[in-house]
Amino acid sequence: MEHFVVSARKYRPQTFKDVVGQYAITNTLLNAIEHNHLAQALLFTGPRGVGKTTCARILAKMINSEGNENTDEDFAFNIFELDAASNNSVDDIRNLTDQVRIPPQVGKYKVYIIDEVHMLSQSAFNAFLKTLEEPPKHCIFILATTEKHKIIPTILSRCQIFDFKRITVKDTKEYLKYIAEQQDINAEDDALHIIAQKADGAMRDALSIFDRVVSFSGKNLTRKAVTENLNVLDYETYFSSTDLILENKIPQLLLQFNKTLSKGFDGHHYIAGLASHFRDLLVCKTPKTIELLEVGELTKEKYLEQAQKVSQEFLLKGIELANDCDLKYKSSKNQRLLVELCLMQLASITFDGEKKKSNFFIIPPIHFKKLNVGPLQVENEGVKKNDDFISENLEVEISQTVSSKNEMSSPVVLERPKITINREKKSTSGLSLSSIKAKKEYQIKQIDVVVDDENLPKDHFTEKELIAVWNRFTKELKDEGKHNLASILSIDTPKVKETTIYLEYPNETNKKELLANQYDILSYVRKSLNNYDIYLDIAVNEHKEKEFVYTAIEKFNKLKKKNPNIELLKKTFGLDV
Repeated sequence: MEHFVVSARKYRPQTFKDVVGQYAITNTLLNAIEHNHLAQALLFTGPRGVGKTTCARILAKMINSEGNENTDEDFAFNIFELDAASNNSVDDIRNLTDQVRIPPQVGKYKVYIIDEVHMLSQSAFNAFLKTLEEPPKHCIFILATTEKHKIIPTILSRCQIFDFKRITVKDTKEYLKYIAEQQDINAEDDALHIIAQKADGAMRDALSIFDRVVSFSGKNLTRKAVTENLNVLDYETYFSSTDLILENKIPQLLLQFNKTLSKGFDGHHYIAGLASHFRDLLVCKTPKTIELLEVGELTKEKYLEQAQKVSQEFLLKGIELANDCDLKYKSSKNQRLLVELCLMQLASITFDGEKKKSNFFIIPPIHFKKLNVGPLQVENEGVKKNDDFISENLEVEISQTVSSKNEMSSPVVLERPKITINREKKSTSGLSLSSIKAKKEYQIKQIDVVVDDENLPKDHFTEKELIAVWNRFTKELKDEGKHNLASILSIDTPKVKETTIYLEYPNETNKKELLANQYDILSYVRKSLNNYDIYLDIAVNEHKEKEFVYTAIEKFNKLKKKNPNIELLKKTFGLDV
């Protein structure tokens, strides 16, 4: 059996012209060699599989061949490769610096390629600094790394840095197409595109995936074979899902999601792919952004066709819902339910061609569409602009022509009842002071209504009976924890003249508190005395406030008036108030 060489090695570029997707860097290196303007320390940095080590080998070969790419001379004795991942100690760097002093036997330069240079230890970096800053004239260092941030700044400042970028999907697909032609493989454009997307900008990964899929499908590389082998969701899944969402077919949509899970796909992968699908549809809505769609030509036609069926508002809302589900997926305890709820919300964005949120309408617009009614006459004064669709007087006249078999009758006009919205009364918050005041006023009015009824009892009562009821009510308030109101009721003893209860309080605050609770007080007193003609008359006597003490000093002075010996007691024992 013939020895198999993987494509990543078999098709490794031998010249800068063969390097894919790094044209800016390769042109810079070619011009530097041509004009003898090449630095003695170079740093190649970038993601894996984008051509750092390959470009370093090509450059090392071209330096000694004086820019002639087609030379047969290998100059392998002048090129030294060091893997810093396994040679990262100070001793390894010392051996390197000892070799640097020896000039080359063939050619002008000795080139040292140090791969994965970020793996060097701190001590090895420090030992390498002096040699890197002032190397011999015959020596050039090329450092390669995938993690530039791990290299100490003193090393970075001594190197000329080249940042390798990820290879685009388009460039990767074109190179895979070239390799497929070299191997006589019939490959579909969409199949190569999926491989390029799966590689995520790394050409080495793309070639490894290509070899794997070819081993699976043989000489005929189809999109179906690629999706099965790579375990990726096909575009058709998302196209059909979007159609079911637009048609509001929630049961079929859930069944399709269950079928996707049964194939071994992750729900997180599915919902993230659906969000990307909505993004691609949104890109297709504007001709200027179609170039952002990285798919094959046949798939692009399908995207353009489906993009005509959906509105931009739907896609924006769909991306928002799918992205929100994507963010919550890992933290959710019931991940399947989370995705199913998201799918049901997506399928409920539109219903019967109009938005579901019609709670702002008195009568849904679909009602008038079914009746074929013309424009509505809307008159609304003093209403916000956002509520222009609400009218205070909505008149709908429908003309129907009633015809019989033998004769034609005149049009019959059916008048519908007017819908009137009373906007005179403004609603108030239940927590505002105005609403509390309005509630109390309403309750007092209700008392007035009750009192006006001639059939309600008006039994006679004495002041002694009133005081007993008053004290009982005060005790109940204390038991309920309403100590503030109970203490106010205890300040003054009520006096009665006919059916009016007279009370006198030292300040306006006590009066306001009592007025705020007069409905409860009157209800209790009237019911207890069986007299519904009782009212309160509350007065404020500021001189009376002096009779009540509040602070510790006031209490001490009042006690001192009653017994002057308290002052002597305070001075004798040195007491403090």
